[in-house]
Amino acid sequence: MPIHRSAVLSWLADTVLVLAFILIGRASHDEGIAGTVTTFLPFFAALQVGWLLRSGRSAERIRWSGLIIWATTVVLGLLLRAATGDGVALGFIVVTTITLAVFLLGWRAILLGIGAIRRRSRSSSA
Repeated sequence: MPIHRSAVLSWLADTVLVLAFILIGRASHDEGIAGTVTTFLPFFAALQVGWLLRSGRSAERIRWSGLIIWATTVVLGLLLRAATGDGVALGFIVVTTITLAVFLLGWRAILLGIGAIRRRSRSSSA
């Protein structure tokens, strides 16, 4: 099964955005860089599971790939975080859910909008 360039770029975008979520959160709590890896790992592992669960669907699609990747990253990431003894207070759950929705679904929604604009542009010029 060939690996498509768009899938690699999509995976990379998701990974960078999950890392950005971690870095922003740690910075907002004045936490140093030292714990970044241990904070990142549960969500990174969950992201990988989400990518496996998308089972061949186009990675850029907001439905179903984006939803599967986002939901898995949030739910499994929080469960793994709790299993490692880190906190999962209600506020953290809410912030995680919303921020990762914006990050992991947002770029897919933008691509969806760009695709729709391009299709309309092509059909109106034909």
